[in-house]
Amino acid sequence: MSDLIAPADVPLPADGFALFPDRSVIALRVDGELKDLATVVDTVEGVEPVTVSSPDGLNVLRHSTAHILAQAVQRIRPQANLGIGPPVTDGFYYDFGVDEPFTPEDLKAIKKEMERIVREGQRFVRRVVTDDEARAELADEPFKLELIGLKGGTKEAAEGASVEVGAGELTIYDNVTRDGETAWKDLCRGPHVPNTRMVGNGWDLTRMAGAYWRGSEKNPQLQRIYGTAWPSKDELRAYQHRLEEAAKRDHRKLGKELDLFSFPEEIGSGLSVWHPRGGIVRGEMEQHARRRHIEGGYTYVYTPHISKEDLFLTSNHLVTYKDGMFPPIVMDEERDADGNITKQGQDYYLKPMNCPMHILIYKERARSYRDLPLRFAENGTVYRNELSGALHGLTRVRGFTQDDSHLFVTPEQLETEATRVLEFVISMLRDFGLEDFELELSMRDDEKEKWIGSDEFWQYSTDALRNVALASGLKLTEVPGEAAFYGPKIDLKTKDAIGRTWQLSTVQVDPNLPERFGLEYTGPDGEKHRPIMIHRALFGSIERFFAILLEHYAGAFPVWLSPVQVVGIPVAEQYGDYLADIVARLRAKGVRAEVDHSDDRMQKKIRTHTTQKVPVQLIAGEQDRSGGTVSFRFRDGSQTNGIPVDDAIDKIVSAIADRLLVNTAADLA
Repeated sequence: MSDLIAPADVPLPADGFALFPDRSVIALRVDGELKDLATVVDTVEGVEPVTVSSPDGLNVLRHSTAHILAQAVQRIRPQANLGIGPPVTDGFYYDFGVDEPFTPEDLKAIKKEMERIVREGQRFVRRVVTDDEARAELADEPFKLELIGLKGGTKEAAEGASVEVGAGELTIYDNVTRDGETAWKDLCRGPHVPNTRMVGNGWDLTRMAGAYWRGSEKNPQLQRIYGTAWPSKDELRAYQHRLEEAAKRDHRKLGKELDLFSFPEEIGSGLSVWHPRGGIVRGEMEQHARRRHIEGGYTYVYTPHISKEDLFLTSNHLVTYKDGMFPPIVMDEERDADGNITKQGQDYYLKPMNCPMHILIYKERARSYRDLPLRFAENGTVYRNELSGALHGLTRVRGFTQDDSHLFVTPEQLETEATRVLEFVISMLRDFGLEDFELELSMRDDEKEKWIGSDEFWQYSTDALRNVALASGLKLTEVPGEAAFYGPKIDLKTKDAIGRTWQLSTVQVDPNLPERFGLEYTGPDGEKHRPIMIHRALFGSIERFFAILLEHYAGAFPVWLSPVQVVGIPVAEQYGDYLADIVARLRAKGVRAEVDHSDDRMQKKIRTHTTQKVPVQLIAGEQDRSGGTVSFRFRDGSQTNGIPVDDAIDKIVSAIADRLLVNTAADLA
């Protein structure tokens, strides 16, 4: 830090402008807490610069741009009420209460007004206020007044509300003009960039949407405007290019084009059906995972989709997760001829989780320490009552299949088993072509009332997971306060082909459910002990992982996963039988191969199967038939001619066995 600190003749106390004159510094971190660059400090100890390109700096930039958006909206629509405006991944949003929804023309006008505010160079000035002062100043902002009343309970207030109020003091930010006039103000915790000019021109507004206040359908619907902000115009353009590429790879679009899956309206929102080609890919995924699990010492179990409510009362899901569960189905109720209930029914629920049923399998008989670790696996379909606005293709659905595993271990086995799990997960994901991983360790923080379990348990379980994560050699980020209330966890994240980060597998330590269900094992001392449970879903859900792979490969799956691996295209009709014999030999070796005998011309057949992203096209004419050869054509249009049939079959079979991504001639050289 010393090279960034101002010369020794700068007197202290000094503000961040004096200490860090570099224009890329837009905020400070003082003793770990983010502060405005104008903050006055008495010592340089514990003071660090926050640059605009750092994760915290990007959040400050985006949050400041959200404020500029809100000011612009209220210049154009003075009666608009302010909701919240947090930074989010790659951007920001702001919610507004308005009489009429925004239009595309409104968005253009708002953007022009934002450009004017940026040019004005208004300063962001922080003021500490009391609750009563804030209420008086924001008397015309009902949503802000509601947040003031919920101060300290930000998780109950609204998603993103922590940018407005927290457990400490309230602050208002004034946007002050060069003449010293307050042009606008907002309830906010900050920090912000020093002035609006520092937002620059690397931002844009992206879309509009509806959003319920505080995320509840019982509350008013607000209008949400989304935007993005980056340190420079070039970075904005690069982001927009990534968005364009992501749109091309959208799994919903590819799913339709490649005839993989659909969401029939007759079935209901968020409930998918898998078409034959999608079913092939899914089947290959599941079969490969099953083989690997059995090799890894897992035993597959099967459980029903529905259960009596008592199970979910014991597991506590009906207390902590009821809003995410479908309403109950009343069973075994009896009525007389007049419709009067003569026998009360029993409530049944579609299961939102598989773990309670796996616990019952464990509990079915006495267990010894010699039985542990016990590893159960299941492709179990679960149901979540997601809001319709949250549904998104296969990545957010109401019915999905988890490749769920639950391990029951002794405390002494925890670190060893967690290591095995993480190594297994990474190895499996690499089988599917993912290579870029990092880890997050979610830990307890000092808010004691939030956590259950002894300090000793938290210490050894957190240390165990930290050791596991460090031993992996992957980048590790520790996140205090993000653990489940009953135990720490490791989340594994991966990057796809266009650099997007996806959270996949989780390794969750859980002493809570074994306690709630009274699980036991007999230890070597002959006494009863409580096992620890490890929750582990490798893919998260099969549907979501399928969507991630589909977008990662842009539909051009590795040859082992491709619905159709090989298609034969005769140059003319008379060469169809020759190709049919080759295809029959491939099919005998388990290759998904077929011949296109349609009446289309050869060039149209090539275009059709290239569009369908078939990895290998076999083309044959007179020269091939006479010479016992075949030509390869690949997804990128490259071609290899005159390959002896035996060699061609061996190359294809080997490519499948090696799980190769075959897009070009070089891939199958």
